[in-house]
Amino acid sequence: MNMKSVLCFLLSFAPILSAMQQPEARGVRLKDLVTIEGVRTNQLLGYGLVVGLNGTGDRQQTVFSVQSLTNLLQRMGVSVNPSAITIKNTASVLVTATLPAYAQPGTSLDATVAAIGDASNLQGGLLVLTTLKGINGQVYGTAQGPVVTGGFVAGRSANSATVNHPTVGRIPNGVSVERLAPSVAIGDTVHLQLREADFTTAARVAEVVNRHFPSAAALAHPENSALVSVAVPPQYSARSIEFISELERLSVEPDRVARVVVNERTGTVVLGKDVRIAPVAIMHGNLTVEIQTTYTATEPVPFSSTPPVVVPQTTVAAKDEKTRNVVLKDGATVEELVKSLASIGSTTRDVIAILQNLRAAGALDAELDVI
Repeated sequence: MNMKSVLCFLLSFAPILSAMQQPEARGVRLKDLVTIEGVRTNQLLGYGLVVGLNGTGDRQQTVFSVQSLTNLLQRMGVSVNPSAITIKNTASVLVTATLPAYAQPGTSLDATVAAIGDASNLQGGLLVLTTLKGINGQVYGTAQGPVVTGGFVAGRSANSATVNHPTVGRIPNGVSVERLAPSVAIGDTVHLQLREADFTTAARVAEVVNRHFPSAAALAHPENSALVSVAVPPQYSARSIEFISELERLSVEPDRVARVVVNERTGTVVLGKDVRIAPVAIMHGNLTVEIQTTYTATEPVPFSSTPPVVVPQTTVAAKDEKTRNVVLKDGATVEELVKSLASIGSTTRDVIAILQNLRAAGALDAELDVI
């Protein structure tokens, strides 16, 4: 092989080597950042009866359960006096389900059943045919089937044990869709709704879409921080589903707000890497006050009927720990803050208190969310 052939061979691999050396593009799929306007789920709700319970149903004072059972029997041609019905094997329940977008009639969904009376357990019960309605009052599905509970009750009276919530259960594939879900048809314009509103992210989404679908006029433009309008290109006018599929595969680098999330109940602190801290000095110490009360009884007088007297004795102890200090320079990061606080022995509760004080002092360049 001569020198010319070797040079041609190396040049042919140059683009491949260059692509391997370039850093991999970062980004999030557009499918994970936005939703299509009109493509949404719908909540269904119904009222029904669960029968076949082993004496764990509603009690007689639950009036609407008696009325519901009486009406059910009357529709089946059985006339009965409501006062003569015992409902301990029956429970009134609310049935909920989530209707997906574009759900077709005949599709099976899961249902959630929850007791609304004083039934103690739905285990082993059977939900009688129940209609489920949407917010517009129209029936979109029917539910029926055995209730599966995630808990149970064992024993009776004082000697019993309850695991989880036996008054709530599910019916897998217990809902049959009877009506087409109310969804918006895809037209000439697709509206992308950002899951988290942000002006910069909306502008980047429009830029990526326009770069991927070049045309004389820009197809995408942000309406506001939460909505981006995209015109369907002429070549996709009869293939809107393929166009949306192509959109969902695009990668966009979202812009995130610096945020610190604090959960005081669990002592959890979540900090993003973009959080910056202004130059500040932190001094933190603990003051502990402990009050203890003990009770002692005086000795009674010999050969006397005077009962012993209980006398409380209270002791107060105060302990003031030495103040610990941390100095953070300009441009300090969260990592430096955490390491500094850990070096002086700060606990999670201390970190929460310090973060709140930093925010109050204007030294924390981030949003502080306390949940």
